[in-house]
Amino acid sequence: MIGHVLTNSNQNEKTTYKTDSAKEKPLRSVVKSISWRIVGTIDTMIISWIVTGKLDTALLIGGVEVVTKMVLYFFHERIWNNIKWGK
Repeated sequence: MIGHVLTNSNQNEKTTYKTDSAKEKPLRSVVKSISWRIVGTIDTMIISWIVTGKLDTALLIGGVEVVTKMVLYFFHERIWNNIKWGK
């Protein structure tokens, strides 16, 4: 059941590459990027604070990291959305 929910699979419902690749819109990738970056940036800030012992340095690292990784993630998602392998 968990696999069915996670993959959203239905044995009676067949999808083609064309219909499957059209399901993920760029706006969805943007929202996923933002939500993931919030989690990732908090993690980076905590690790940076632990390593450096300086909260201001940790916040600076997290601030720079959030922008660069969000942009990289967006393009990574868009590229993978166009790859047929594994669909």
